[in-house]
Order: sequence, then structure tokens, then C-alpha cells
Amino acid sequence: MEKIQLSILDQSPVYAGETPEEALIHTIQLARQAEQWGYKRFWVSEHHNTKQLAGSSPEVLISFLLAQTSKIRIGSGGIMLQHYSPYKVAENFNLLSSLAPGRVDLGIGRAPGGFPKSTQALQKGVAKQVPLEEKLTELQKYVQSPLQGAEELHATPVPAVSAELYLLGTSSGSAELAAEQGLPYVFAHFINSDPLIAAQAIERYREQFNRTKGQEPRVILALSLVAAETDDEAEHLVEKFLNVKVFLGDGKSVNLTTIESAEEFGQQSGQSYTIEAKEALFIRGSKETIRKQLLSLQQQYNVDEFIITAPVRSFSAKWRSYELIQEAFAEQPV
Repeated sequence: MEKIQLSILDQSPVYAGETPEEALIHTIQLARQAEQWGYKRFWVSEHHNTKQLAGSSPEVLISFLLAQTSKIRIGSGGIMLQHYSPYKVAENFNLLSSLAPGRVDLGIGRAPGGFPKSTQALQKGVAKQVPLEEKLTELQKYVQSPLQGAEELHATPVPAVSAELYLLGTSSGSAELAAEQGLPYVFAHFINSDPLIAAQAIERYREQFNRTKGQEPRVILALSLVAAETDDEAEHLVEKFLNVKVFLGDGKSVNLTTIESAEEFGQQSGQSYTIEAKEALFIRGSKETIRKQLLSLQQQYNVDEFIITAPVRSFSAKWRSYELIQEAFAEQPV
């Protein structure tokens, strides 16, 4: 196996007693330090109509983070493409890539990033709903091959180095879509921590990967991970979450973190629904424990990169967690 690569997913949490402005300042500070620590990439998320998370517009935050850093890759984890025009998303990320060549990642998420009411607000005035598969194909055309063929429509500015596209997901369905589209796949283990589903999704992705575009399959595992000075201290730092799934009457399902939010989602949908809840699995411990567990996961899933989110109760604990994780792998062999 190759050297483990480490990255960060930050959701700009608004901790108790803090403001959204302070949460965003924390994200900026963490991105700067992540670059100094040697993390490969720093991604920010998209969530709507929530007081707990400040990141509702990744594109805007990414532009600021690119200006505050110089080497680390900055990206979205992810843009909820179902709400938006692929052409406009491509324009946004082509502009970002022109401002910071070779440093921009465009992660696409399949979830709504909020509840039905915010989805309705985001899609207000949209005359036609287009399948995500179709939108993803269109997005790739504008981002990855903007000057090929005799197309009259281009997403400008056309950057010298395009943003790297990734598809995020939690199921075999998302894995199959990433494989069909020939895109790198990020399995969100912190949302769906079922090891059998993760293994099945990653296996299907590799088996079905479309190599006609000249790319090879690439998998990143996104994890909830908390490091502390000792295993006992890490146990006390971890926020307790559930993996809650809402199954709607139309056959769709959504992953959430509390039964209360699942109930609210189901009620806002106006459909019949059922809820399934499991305890979320977290990796936590001292840096020695973390190192052993990540090496084990590397072997188990045959992945070389982990993108980490730290579900702790304070920014200082999160900062120290990422510092210890970096220290755990600072002297790993190349």
C-alpha cells in the first residue's frame, strides 16, 4: 500500500455560545493551519436552513479560503447539484480554477443539504427537474473538456487547469453512478458507517468503473475521527450521533443525524415515511490508536486517502485532534 494521504472536511459548526461569524473564522483558521500541517485538501460543506452549521454556500467560502492559503487544495464536500444549473456551477468553479490553478476540487453531493422547505426554496421557479445523472454529464462537459468539439456554449472563463470532480455518496447507487461517469468516488462513512454497505459500494465502484475516459478508479473514505492525548480523553470529546435514515413513500431516502430531524424531514415531505436509526461509528483514540485504525481501514478498503471530519464539542478540541492525526503519520514511510 502507498503512503496514507490525509484531508479535512469542515462543516463550519456553530458551537454553543458562538456565532456563525465565529464559526466561519474558525474554518478560515483551520484551513490555514491544515496547509501548515501538510494536509492534502480542505473541503467545506453545503447545508441549508440550519443554525448549527454556517456553511450554506461552498463556492463563496472556497474563494475566500483560496485567497487565505497558497498550496493546499480547496474544494466542496459537496455542491448539491440537484438544486442548480450545471452550467452555472461550472462557471463558478472555472472561475475559481482560473484564480487558483491546480488547487480546486469540485465534490458533488446527491443529498439535498437540507429539509424539503429549503429544497423548495432553492428550486423555486425551476420549470423542469432533470435527473442527477444528466446534470452530472453536462457538468463534466463544461468543466473537464470545455474546448473540445464544435460547441458554441462554454462555461467561461476557461481555466488552464480544470477543477477536479468527485462524486460523494453513501450507497451502492452512488458508487455505480461514479463508476459510470468515470469519476473519483468519496464514500461518506461518517454518514453511513455500515461496513458491509461501504465494502459493497467500493467493490461495485471498482468493478463497474468506466475507463473509456482514460482514468483509473480512485476512492477516498470520509470518516468521523477524533484524536486526543489518550483513548479515554477521546471518548469524552466525541459528540454522540446517530445514523438515521428516512424512507419516504416515493422510494427516496435521506440520511440524517437525529430522530427529531428525521421526523421533521418526513413531516415536511408531505409523504408517508418510516425511520431507521443506528448508532454512528466513530474512530477515536490517542494518535497511536488512530494510526493503527487507519492503517487497518486502508487495508480493509484498499484506499490511500482519508478525508476527516471531527465531531467534537469545541474548536480547540478539533484543532488538537487534527494536529495529533497529522503527528501520527508525520514520519510514515514513502
